[in-house]
Amino acid sequence: MNKPAEVIEKNMKAGEEKARLPLGRMILLGVMAGAFIAMGGAASSTVMHGIENVGLSRMAAGAIFPVGLMMIVFVGGELFTGNCLVVLDVIDKRVSLKRAICSLGVVYFSNLIGALIIDVLVFLSGNLDYTEGMLGAFAIKTALAKVSITPVKGIASGILCNIFVCIAILMATAAKDITGKVWAIFFPIMAFVAGGFEHCVANMFYIPIGILAAGNEMYAARALELYGIAQEELQRLTILNSLHNFLPVTLGNMLGGMFFVGVPCYLVYKKKWGAATGRSI
Repeated sequence: MNKPAEVIEKNMKAGEEKARLPLGRMILLGVMAGAFIAMGGAASSTVMHGIENVGLSRMAAGAIFPVGLMMIVFVGGELFTGNCLVVLDVIDKRVSLKRAICSLGVVYFSNLIGALIIDVLVFLSGNLDYTEGMLGAFAIKTALAKVSITPVKGIASGILCNIFVCIAILMATAAKDITGKVWAIFFPIMAFVAGGFEHCVANMFYIPIGILAAGNEMYAARALELYGIAQEELQRLTILNSLHNFLPVTLGNMLGGMFFVGVPCYLVYKKKWGAATGRSI
């Protein structure tokens, strides 16, 4: 197993490479990552939608959702939330702030494209027909809950989520074999899903699929029958209203990855401190 200081250095070297990827390759890898996370979201929703107990349903989803990050780590992909660790390279002056912002922006919108592709494929596949349309109703319920989140809750939940995600990435770097990497990813991601915390890229699946489902008469009728979601509430599922979730959650994810994980790790493992006075050199 790599030691913590080695993990941070490896991640910083990877961050340099990520920030300097050719634009076309960066976009393609971003699309892949968005698609992989969306696929994990689709599978986890399918597993949990019929489980009434909230704790059990979240645990079931948490057991499936980590496959998305595993596919990214083992096959390749650029994920916005994990790439927030580029802050390490910015602090160490290995990557300029401008380049870091540009790469994060490209990856963010590439993740969105990948997730939207899976949204459309899942909708067309008939996946939402499961349990006589209950899965479609569940997609509506989930999306409504997400667009109704308050800014404070969105930011706080986003912070908590990306602490888990970035720690999972660092733990995967610590492991030297595929088995170790699988378990290093599995538990932190399972914990964030079980906790119900907000992940902006995952929401690129959950909110659009809910918008698509709301336009289907069968799913809308099932949402009214099962959850009491009236037509007036369905009208809140719009692209504009999705920003009520994406803006605070994205900000929270950035704060969680950069300032709750990246900065402390840099100060502990990369910054040199005066031995006697405790003052930085």
